[in-house]
Order: sequence, then structure tokens, then C-alpha cells
Amino acid sequence: MIFYDCSTAPNPRRARMFLAEKGLSPETHDISIAKGEQLDAAFLAVNPRATIPVLVTDAGTVLTENLGIAAYLEAAHPEPPLMGRTADEKGLVLMWNSIVEQQGGAPVAEALRNTHPAFENRAIPGPDHYAQIPELAERGQARTARFFDLLEERLQDSPFLATDHFTLADISAFVFVDFARVIKMRVPEANTATLAWQEAIRERPSSQL
Repeated sequence: MIFYDCSTAPNPRRARMFLAEKGLSPETHDISIAKGEQLDAAFLAVNPRATIPVLVTDAGTVLTENLGIAAYLEAAHPEPPLMGRTADEKGLVLMWNSIVEQQGGAPVAEALRNTHPAFENRAIPGPDHYAQIPELAERGQARTARFFDLLEERLQDSPFLATDHFTLADISAFVFVDFARVIKMRVPEANTATLAWQEAIRERPSSQL
């Protein structure tokens, strides 16, 4: 396998944590978004959509989305199970992962990409250029605050997001919560269940990657 990573971005970190939890260490190439290396011809030859992460499987299949990468790794390396053990658990993991992406990852990205100078004309990932819309950043901040509340509501009733054990959904949520620092947002001190969950995941070796 060959893994195309970016050490500063949240989505590659999600794949990096998943690989680490599976005990896998593929050949890795770091692609700097800050330097615009995702738009270089060499990388576009791998992924014309200019997004990271990318996993090239042993068979040469190019996987360019976190969910596709996770599904492949889970099938090829089923232990430990990170996408559910039963039919119900599998549904819950994908459900919560989707909620996290839509309600957590998207608003943080919306707030960052529509304000930070590094993303001028790069408000949306990919090969095309899109202008920043500052009003969307305000909405992103508000949605991120609501996401923190959503997590707290769930984690007051469950030790992990999707099931009674650590899964892909927790990886996604943990990474997005941590990355919210770039828009100067943190989990409120009153959200004790979320803070305990976050601290427990910080103790996992994969969280240090």
C-alpha cells in the first residue's frame, strides 16, 4: 500500500489514525496543502480531484475518500473491528460517522476556508478555485457550537459515539473536535462527558499521529 498524507490537515489524520489502530504502516508520502502540492502534476496523476488522503491498495486501486479507505482496510484487516461487529453496529457506525462529517467537519471547514488568507480562492477543496464568502464563516462557527452540544447529548448516554467501543465515528469526531482549534473553538468546560471522551482517546497511541 501507498498512503498520501498531509500532516496538517484533519481528513488525512482520520485515515492515519485508522491505519494506526489497525497496526498498519504503509509507505507514506506527505503532500503539503500549505505549499499547494496537491495541485502539482505528480499528485494530480494519482488523484485528479486534488484531495487528500489517498490510499493506493496492493492491487493498485486508488481510494480517495476516508470512508472508502476505511471500508477497504476493515475488509482487508478486520481486527480490531472499527466499523461495527453486528449488522446493527455497522449501521450505527456509518450513521454517526455521517452525522459527524456533516455537523462537525463541514462547519469547521466552512469557518476556516472562508476566512483564512491561505485559502483565498480555495474555499472548497479540489482542482477548481472558489472565492471565500465571509458570511459562511459565521454560520460555520455557530454550527460548530451546536456540534459540541450534539456530542455532549450523545456522550452523556454512551461511552463512545456509535457503539459501546471505539470506532471510526470516534476517530472522525475526535479529529474534528481537535481541529476546531484553528477557528478558535474548544469544547466548553460544562461538556464534561465530551471532555472525558476526548481525554480517553488522547491516551490512545493513534491520537498522537
